[in-house]
Amino acid sequence: MTIIRSIIQDMRSRSERAVQDRVVEAVTDGLSQSCWANMPQELLREVLVRIEASESAWPPRKSVAACAGVCRSWREITREIVKAPEVSGKLTFPISVKQPGPRDSLLQCFIKRNRSTQTYFLFLSLTNALADDGKFLLAARKWRRPTCTGYIISLDADDMSKGSGTYIGKLRSNFLGTKFTIFDGQPPHAGAKITKSRSTRLVNSKQVSPRVPAGNYPVAHISYELNVLGSRSRGPRRMQCSMDAIPTSAIEPGGVAPTQTEFSVSNIDFFPSLPFFRSKSSRVENILSGPLASQKDGVLVLRNKAPRWHEQLQCWCLNFHGRVTVASVKNFQLVASPENGPTGPQHEKIILQFGKVGKDLFTMDYRYPISAFQAFAICLSSFDTKIACE
Repeated sequence: MTIIRSIIQDMRSRSERAVQDRVVEAVTDGLSQSCWANMPQELLREVLVRIEASESAWPPRKSVAACAGVCRSWREITREIVKAPEVSGKLTFPISVKQPGPRDSLLQCFIKRNRSTQTYFLFLSLTNALADDGKFLLAARKWRRPTCTGYIISLDADDMSKGSGTYIGKLRSNFLGTKFTIFDGQPPHAGAKITKSRSTRLVNSKQVSPRVPAGNYPVAHISYELNVLGSRSRGPRRMQCSMDAIPTSAIEPGGVAPTQTEFSVSNIDFFPSLPFFRSKSSRVENILSGPLASQKDGVLVLRNKAPRWHEQLQCWCLNFHGRVTVASVKNFQLVASPENGPTGPQHEKIILQFGKVGKDLFTMDYRYPISAFQAFAICLSSFDTKIACE
């Protein structure tokens, strides 16, 4: 373990120098000649396996991420050892937020809201407490236009602009705020079609830098049911999410969902201190063939679980198993909807739950087959005031 600690300390010091220098190629060339880069493959694999096993939770798990930043050989072996969240239940690399969550349990997160700046921050829970420091995952900034509102979602808490390389997607509403579309900054599966937008047209006409990530790939549509009776029949919101990038078969035993394995080349130059982003290609691993298996299985539809009326408390109730403590119209649990088919045990599992625990603090727990990015975007849609739906 002394050797492993020495390796970790050396890697952290190198990572800090890389951040200061901001020169990726020079650092990579220097590391390729270092003693760590020339370690025998068998010994290197054994060391990395031990590090991955011993540093299972954040913040110590940053040592695993540091291992992927040493050089190409370290990165390749680390990526082989570190399993995707659906298997390991762990978020290790930034790309993990775009990959489906664990199959066997809900991954616990929380969202902090800043009312003054209209910003929202997603954190991974480090303990079972409803509030802890957490591991930062994503940030979002709300914007308004005369005809709609939306949110820009970024990997950087300090840079939430669409022109940034840390931009990974957005959420946009209609005029009433009853329908939302989630856009991914890169294709979620083979054959995904890009949606034309002003930023896309600007890039195509070469009026902005070609490094700007201008992808607009619709991956989900969220709709809130209108309450035509108005205030006389106020109650919990009814919502439906059509996950365009996930097939219905994903929730079946042995079912699979598309999994992104790395960020597109447009993001690479904005992560000079994290060499494990770099790759010669911008491929996306597609478990499904073609554009979502040619839609033959249909897309996964999520609906909110119907609450029950509690006579003594005189309110609508859902069992969040202690993860939600404040009653709010924003609270919800999503389950798979049996579209034109029989209901099975897979339709009883909660895929996403969101609820209030403080004035500006909310819990967000999700599982396979949706990702942290998709779950965060769905929860952001709940923050908008929807008088027509309540």
